[in-house]
Amino acid sequence: MVAPNDGRALQRLLDELGRLPGVGPKSAQRIAYYLLEADAEEARRLATAILDVKQQVHFCPICFSYATRDTCDVCADGSRDRTTICVVSEPRDVQAIERTGTYHGLYHVLGGVISPMDKVGPDQLHVKELLSRLADGQVEEVILATNPDVEGETTATYLSRIIKPLGVKVSRLASGLPVGGDLEYADEVTLGRAIEARRAV
Repeated sequence: MVAPNDGRALQRLLDELGRLPGVGPKSAQRIAYYLLEADAEEARRLATAILDVKQQVHFCPICFSYATRDTCDVCADGSRDRTTICVVSEPRDVQAIERTGTYHGLYHVLGGVISPMDKVGPDQLHVKELLSRLADGQVEEVILATNPDVEGETTATYLSRIIKPLGVKVSRLASGLPVGGDLEYADEVTLGRAIEARRAV
């Protein structure tokens, strides 16, 4: 059913754009006016791309990252190191690690982190599925790559506690000073972790 032409089309667009994460009222306004000035074909391409991604992209049944086929590209790639699984919170974290070009193992996306404040516990995450993937003994190492915040650390600690008894090596991403950073501006936690994760030169 076509919405009535009540003259509020622009306001509806502004409202919808404003609901997007990281898009405030001014950004929504800039995007809306850009679309107004764009030709109809450009607007149609954007609308089609949004609809296509909603219809074609789904969660991989193995690792729960995004996929457009039966499984995601990583799980389908026979050349990946299947003895290592990198555990992340969200599918976007997979893309961040893949951009480094330094990791060649598999992934497992939890779908969030343990957060008692938000009433999210292990049962709401893909923890059971992770344990199922470790059951055949092929995986030798699990890398915990959750964010270094309270929820991420809580999740990593919980996973470490239940995975280690399986005889699988558990490691955590190192964290510390960013390249180009100044010591005087680093907070105590970051500086402390940089000292703990020091390496020989």
